[in-house]
Amino acid sequence: MALTSWKQFRFFDVSQVRLLDGDGTVALDQGSVSCVAAGADRIYAGTPDGTIHSLDQSFKPSRTWQAHSSGSVSHIRQLPGTSYLLSIAEDLVHEPELKVWALDQLEKKTQQPRCLCTVSIQNGRKNFPVSAFAVTGDLAQLAVGFANGAVTVVRGDLIHDRGTKQRTVFESEEPITGLEFREANTVALYIATTARIAALAISGKGQGSPARTLDEHGCAVGCMTLDPDSREIIVARDDAVYTYGPQGRAASYAYEGAKKLVGISGDYVLIVSPPNTGALAKSVPLRAFAQATDILNTSSFTILDTDLKFIAYSESLSAQVSSLFSIWGDIFLLTIDGKLYRYHEKTFQQKLEILYQRDLYMLAINLAQKYKVDTVQQNAISRKHGDYLYQKGDYDTAMQQYLSAIDNTEPSQIIRKYLDNQRIKNLIDYLEELHEHHKATSDHTTLLLNCYAKLKDVEKLEAFIKQPGNLRFDLDTAIIMCRQAGYFDQAAFLARRHNEHGLVVDILIEDLKKYAEAIAYIQRLQPADAYSNFTKYGTVLLEHCPIEATQIFIDYFTGTFRPKKDTVIIQETPTDQERGGGFVTTATSAVQNLAALIPLPYMNSSSVHSPSDGETQKQAQIIETTMPGEFVEYEVPKPRVAFSAFIDHPDAFITFLEALLASEDLQSSHESELTATLFELYLHKASATRNEEKTEYERRARALIESPTSPIDPSSILLLSDLEKFRAGTVLVSESQNLHADIFRSYASAQDTRGAIRALQKYGPRNPSLYPAALAYFTSTPQILADAGTEVTAVLKKIDEENLMSPLQVIQILSQNAVATMALVKSYLSTTVARERAEITQNRRLITSYRNSTTETLASLDTLNTEPTSFSATRCSSCAKTLDLPTVHFLCKHSFHARCLNVAPGQESEVECPLCAAGNDTVRALRTAQVESSRRDDLFTDALSRSGERFGVVGEWFGRGVMGVRTQGKSQQVELFL
Repeated sequence: MALTSWKQFRFFDVSQVRLLDGDGTVALDQGSVSCVAAGADRIYAGTPDGTIHSLDQSFKPSRTWQAHSSGSVSHIRQLPGTSYLLSIAEDLVHEPELKVWALDQLEKKTQQPRCLCTVSIQNGRKNFPVSAFAVTGDLAQLAVGFANGAVTVVRGDLIHDRGTKQRTVFESEEPITGLEFREANTVALYIATTARIAALAISGKGQGSPARTLDEHGCAVGCMTLDPDSREIIVARDDAVYTYGPQGRAASYAYEGAKKLVGISGDYVLIVSPPNTGALAKSVPLRAFAQATDILNTSSFTILDTDLKFIAYSESLSAQVSSLFSIWGDIFLLTIDGKLYRYHEKTFQQKLEILYQRDLYMLAINLAQKYKVDTVQQNAISRKHGDYLYQKGDYDTAMQQYLSAIDNTEPSQIIRKYLDNQRIKNLIDYLEELHEHHKATSDHTTLLLNCYAKLKDVEKLEAFIKQPGNLRFDLDTAIIMCRQAGYFDQAAFLARRHNEHGLVVDILIEDLKKYAEAIAYIQRLQPADAYSNFTKYGTVLLEHCPIEATQIFIDYFTGTFRPKKDTVIIQETPTDQERGGGFVTTATSAVQNLAALIPLPYMNSSSVHSPSDGETQKQAQIIETTMPGEFVEYEVPKPRVAFSAFIDHPDAFITFLEALLASEDLQSSHESELTATLFELYLHKASATRNEEKTEYERRARALIESPTSPIDPSSILLLSDLEKFRAGTVLVSESQNLHADIFRSYASAQDTRGAIRALQKYGPRNPSLYPAALAYFTSTPQILADAGTEVTAVLKKIDEENLMSPLQVIQILSQNAVATMALVKSYLSTTVARERAEITQNRRLITSYRNSTTETLASLDTLNTEPTSFSATRCSSCAKTLDLPTVHFLCKHSFHARCLNVAPGQESEVECPLCAAGNDTVRALRTAQVESSRRDDLFTDALSRSGERFGVVGEWFGRGVMGVRTQGKSQQVELFL
């Protein structure tokens, strides 16, 4: 590519360096210095008298030393990254002299850099000037080229001066114009002459082989250099600028004109062209003009960016250039008259401003990428480029720029532009990219889906929601917009893909009205997810699919729920007439429809085979399967939580409750509640139906409560039975709870005399308290009394036989109304009066007997206490032998030998009659028990409650002293027990 087509800029600021005059300064004109080179942080200038000056940043000599005793310093080079400086001096009389200096090591006496070694460069005893010089990075090898076409390579330890070896490695008839080392796995030496470019292997594979010619054209002295980054050499010739690699020529840039110097500074290629004397001679044949001399001496300096192919700077100089070098981040040019020019590169922002002024945004972007500026700044350039293209009306290309800058652009700015111009397709591209970069908000997702809907682009909508990888948009917003726009299938797919099972079911039920599909989907969820969904939509599902929905409730609440799986099979399918209808057909159809809508959970295959024309008898079907061994354990909830779903669905509710009660795993704590609820439903259905159906539900209700182990609370049964007018329930519960009085009262309150009589006959023997109630009921009205007939007499007889009521109480009951007559109770009263008279007579006899016995006992006690007692017994009551002294007599008239009593003398008063001792102990025990029992209030109360003759119990306990006076401490408490 010719440089004439490259854009030209002024990316550098040029200024002339003001060199100080006076003592200690160094003049840089051609007569004062023989060579100039840039080091790491110093500029080194060699003089014709062998002196080297080290110049600092102010261009003052910081150090000057006599480097060579004879000859002019022709070459200076500091080894990059080290403190070693190499210098060559020559005088055309002696061989060139090479010295290695250690800049960080100073001589103690002179304080000058230490010379590490001195080497004379051999050229076959031919004195020709040195035209090129190169050294390796480790200073192990250096090459010197001469004007006679010879190249000498010096190897050795130049740092420690341990000897070197020299060898002429290349000879040609043309002078050497350039040398450069290329250090890689092998070390190669690039050699330039005026006639060719060659490469010579110095070490490694190929060492010893002749030089390989890379190009049959050479270059002038100073027109070859090495690019340190690419390790390629750059050669400047009159026609172009060339680059060479190990394999030969790599690239070239047409640039007409003579070349004097070429250099590298960072990413730039520096070219100095001498005055074009040939062209000037033709244009100015007569050198009589005043400015002719200046024109003849004019040189040009060009800075190229070969990567981006533009001219960063170009100018003409009024003097010829002697040296070109880079240091301290700037480029310096030294002219032969000693003028020094500094070229300082503009900042990146300044370059951008120049490019913006010329609308060169693509170059600005490329420049930013080359300089590896931060992404924010690159995006700012792309955004400016997009604004420029947008103003020109190139909306598509502008959008591409906006997309490249999407990370650092406020989306609202771009969206507003394309909304105003109705560029919906461009807007879609931008919104899609926002989602791709995870920068989209819910508003962006809403807008994108609205754009799809406006264009009716279902394909792109599906591609957007079905894109693989991580979610790049707000899921909830996308689902809401799909539903609002009517894309229910897409919304369901999106929700299913991201495991939003609740939304899937909601869409199937609320939007698509596909209730069978919703049930099929729920059946394929894990237990926890299935539970939350079928309980939420249970009422709706029971209304439209009662059988399937009820079965889900049964499976889950009995602990047998298993997620279904689906298998795609190919089988022969009968016609609709052969297949028939029913639930199986409905379920299969629902699964097929659901598989076509969204991928089912646990689906074994994602595709369904469509039969060809030749396979009309076969069809792909999805078969529901449940693996019995695959069970996901879950906690079965309380059945009560499902009750609300069965509102207005009593038949399904009954089926559900019956299945739960029939389950073997039903917890006993839930059985009572379930049974009571089922009992209530049976009664409700019985009251709402007629004839056989009513009888059936009543039979089921009785079956629930007839069992002795029925878990229903009796109070609940009574309440429900009363509310639903279910008499059998009341009776059964009352019987099971021994509430016989309640049964009788229920008949009595209903004035069912026959039922009351049956209840009395059935429960009276077990519950005598019913007879007084029956007597009151039978004598309540004349009609009831007439219906009761002889049953009144039987009741009175039972009351009299079991002493259930006192005669007075009977009279009080019968006298409450004018129903009962004297004839009705005449027999009862006469019998009662006769019995009472006989009992009174018997009691009087007993009283007389007790009084006589008491009188006799008191008299005996008085005699013993006041009168002497005579003992007339002659024989021992123990051994039956004749009594002899000592003898012991007891007041009970028993006498004993003292020896028979086995007592010690003097203890006879403490001995008790052995014959009467047992009886006395018994009496004392009875008395002790009597005293203790008199203090037991509970025993007294219990005796009263169990006795039919309570007055007799009171009398008995009165005799035991229950109403006596007890002394506790210093106070007396009188306790009265009734």
